[in-house]
Amino acid sequence: MTSEANRVQDVAEAVGHYTATTIPVHVEVAMDQMVLNFQEAEALLRKADSIALGPCECRAKHRRCDAPVDVCLTLNDASAQAAEARQGFRRATVDEALEILRTSHAAGLVHLAYRKPGLDVTLFCSCCSCCCGFLNTLKRFDYHDAIVASSHAAEHILEQCVGCGLCVIRCPFEAWTHVAELPTLRRERCFGCGLCVSSCPAGAIAFIPRAGACSAA
Repeated sequence: MTSEANRVQDVAEAVGHYTATTIPVHVEVAMDQMVLNFQEAEALLRKADSIALGPCECRAKHRRCDAPVDVCLTLNDASAQAAEARQGFRRATVDEALEILRTSHAAGLVHLAYRKPGLDVTLFCSCCSCCCGFLNTLKRFDYHDAIVASSHAAEHILEQCVGCGLCVIRCPFEAWTHVAELPTLRRERCFGCGLCVSSCPAGAIAFIPRAGACSAA
């Protein structure tokens, strides 16, 4: 099977469990997938009454990168259900979960939460665009309306930038480009994962609150 055929199959698998529904024009569709920055994810873990840890299904299946696999975290009541019913899941302490969070962030993974509108986050995974069908589709088709941004966004501090380009490499949403002497940030493409901020060696990227955004934590 060709690589293009593989990608088409992955997209089909990613959306195959959805049921087609007619949506009236001008009716807003509620989102339930959102990016968490590191601070939001950490706050959720520290608040949780209980936590379960298990494998990322996408990465366990596809193995297209060497990023850590056991990065899927369920919280509170959902953690008991996961530990009992989901293969590979087990109870985890807050300290274990925080270490997993730090490791996945260092590996350049996006903390992607799944939440029903109006309810607390009870599940989030750390995703890569090479294995995750959702992120892969978002990048491939530039369908950025399918995901909710985190409460913060990157801001380029030009006078401190050394032009290393690490932000371009680290950004999973292609918000950074490097066609001139210094990288350029396209703010409309920034989803506030914070990967560029934590990796900038010159401290040339600030992380500022997004206007009108609400934190998941």
